[in-house]
Amino acid sequence: MPKLKIKNTKNEEVGEITLSDRVFGADVKEHLMHEVVRMQQNRRRSGTACTKERNAVAGGGAKPYRQKGTGRARQGSRRAPNHVGGGTVFGPRPRSYNFSPPKKVRRGAMCSALSLFVNENRLIVVDKFEMNDVKTRDLSEILDQLGVQSAVIVDLRENEKLKKSAGNLLEHCFLPPEGLNVLDILKHDELIVTERAALEIEKKLESPVRVRRVN
Repeated sequence: MPKLKIKNTKNEEVGEITLSDRVFGADVKEHLMHEVVRMQQNRRRSGTACTKERNAVAGGGAKPYRQKGTGRARQGSRRAPNHVGGGTVFGPRPRSYNFSPPKKVRRGAMCSALSLFVNENRLIVVDKFEMNDVKTRDLSEILDQLGVQSAVIVDLRENEKLKKSAGNLLEHCFLPPEGLNVLDILKHDELIVTERAALEIEKKLESPVRVRRVN
């Protein structure tokens, strides 16, 4: 079971925490992380690209020219795809790019991402992350003391001062345990987790997966 040092916001060691093997010490499976990251990126696609087919293009009420005697190929409408300004053949239509991997795959990808950061010593556990006021400058100074350049900060949703203080930081972001996701973890260099948030993450990821069977 992985054991990590607990630090305070001054980067001083104040204790040690033993984390779950199933969550923070699992095998790193890159194909699961790739699948979940692709799912998250696809869900951000609008899918609104659209072109007009010949039935939606204006004009084309009369034949461009007479059927015979011109020496050119016969044409019935200027809305045909071979004319400039005509309809598009097999163009994109509004669609959804969403897909949803099984719950076990999503959970496995999250455990792989957390375990990867533990293996590479990029996960920092702090005892608590309390802010006296909502000040981005104060939070930036704390992160500098911890020696991080780009981090995801994880604490309970009730920590409004920390959440608002991190709102203007471009290289860092705040997430509650229930909002932690693979894409945001992999986009940053470090992961800062409070002690209580680490316990919430373990509780969430160690709960049994309920499978609904269809008879």
